[in-house]
Amino acid sequence: MPTMFDYVAGVSTGIIEDHYSKLQVRQEIAEYCKSRWIAVEGSYGDKRVFIRYTGGKPLVFNTERDVASVFRRYGRLNARTIYATINLYRDLSDSSLVDKADNVVYTTVFWDIDTVFEKWEYALRAAEVIAEYLESEGVSESTYIAWSGEGAHVRLHERAFSQELLSRNHPLDVAYAVADYVLRNTADKLEQLTRESGGVLKVENLVDPKRVFTAPLSLHRRRDLVVVFFDLDDVASFNPSWADPSNPRHRSNWRRFKEGEADELALKALKTVSERKSRLLSKGGSAGRVVVQAMSKSIEAKQGNEKPQLIGRFQVMGLLQAARYYLLTGDMEKAKSFGLNRAIFYAWAKHYGKGYVPKKITLYSTGPPIPENERKLVEVAGEEAYVSPRGFFMIGDREQSPGDYDRNIASKINQVIPYEVAWEAALKYLARFPETTLRDQRLFYEKVYEPVRDRFKELVEQLADEEAGEDKKPEVKEKERVREHGKPKAHGLFKWVKKID
Repeated sequence: MPTMFDYVAGVSTGIIEDHYSKLQVRQEIAEYCKSRWIAVEGSYGDKRVFIRYTGGKPLVFNTERDVASVFRRYGRLNARTIYATINLYRDLSDSSLVDKADNVVYTTVFWDIDTVFEKWEYALRAAEVIAEYLESEGVSESTYIAWSGEGAHVRLHERAFSQELLSRNHPLDVAYAVADYVLRNTADKLEQLTRESGGVLKVENLVDPKRVFTAPLSLHRRRDLVVVFFDLDDVASFNPSWADPSNPRHRSNWRRFKEGEADELALKALKTVSERKSRLLSKGGSAGRVVVQAMSKSIEAKQGNEKPQLIGRFQVMGLLQAARYYLLTGDMEKAKSFGLNRAIFYAWAKHYGKGYVPKKITLYSTGPPIPENERKLVEVAGEEAYVSPRGFFMIGDREQSPGDYDRNIASKINQVIPYEVAWEAALKYLARFPETTLRDQRLFYEKVYEPVRDRFKELVEQLADEEAGEDKKPEVKEKERVREHGKPKAHGLFKWVKKID
């Protein structure tokens, strides 16, 4: 029997075929994923591949045969991990339907719990805190815990809410409000666990319109472990060996629910979120992602029912520069820092000339000042910038952190369209350009940024329409591309590449 520390990160080539050849595995996955939009992750070289469509339509599982078909078709792409949307849809027969708010029938509430593998116990303790709080609120028959390989989820069955409640509130609004409310009411205990873990524990509300999570009995994307579900009563005896793919200890407790048992909790959560949003707006602030309405808002705007909103040039520059850095280096954290740094640089250079250091840099950067002797000048893609000891980019005596990017770039974009949609569109757009353009400061500004700086939202819609109409035959296209060029170009399989939380 292997110990918990035998499950080191790595990919075993034979384990994929062995695991998904089991009928009971495919059946469990297919049944859980019914009515959800599916994503299958694999790899091509050093790129992560994210497959979401087949034949131009959203990928769905109706029977175990659909699961088997995916691994036959995409085996050459090392298809390994299966994700499903937290949303359950009424109809997934066409790609245009995934963005229709009224097509969402249910949303699974979940709390995402991350840690490092060596401190997996903290994830279980955090899950226990959340599940016990739900129990204190009268919600016990519709909850289950998932071990994801390097962390955990607490999930609340989507049908724990009555039809009457969901007829008056969009399922996404309910899910976000409940997740937010529970985290606020367990914050003290969770923060204590985070401190005890040495800061490696992170618990988040990740409910949003396009969110996916791992399907039961799916292989983890890096570890030779599978996702297993269990109950609150199992927490004390759990250890990662339960997720051994050769003999997983898994409960099908996701089938169990009590309709309406979470209604009272949802009403309190919606009221609290609504009150907090009103207070913020009354003070001239922004409610941010207090309630998830990005899907319905973007659709209404597209249909002309709401005044169109634009993404500012500052945010477009920051987004494109971050995507540029990410494509060239693969480092997401430093990409965010670079994106905000360049947005500030170009915005102030336009008005005051190059070399000017804005006096109000603290509006963008929240960190402490860094002495001049601790910064160093580097060159990135034809651009010179200073970096801090942590490797983040600097203007003046302040570094621009990933959190600063999220606050100044991502959150502002998210008020117009979902940020993840904008990020994916930026990657697809940049993938059209040769690497020489991305590495040249002048060419990037003139050929990449300037043409879309005032029409980025329009570009996102254009790319979405193109994807919806594409004939997705990756095997044929990739064979032709490799035969012609010797290796895949970014704009081929790139449409499936996406960072997954």
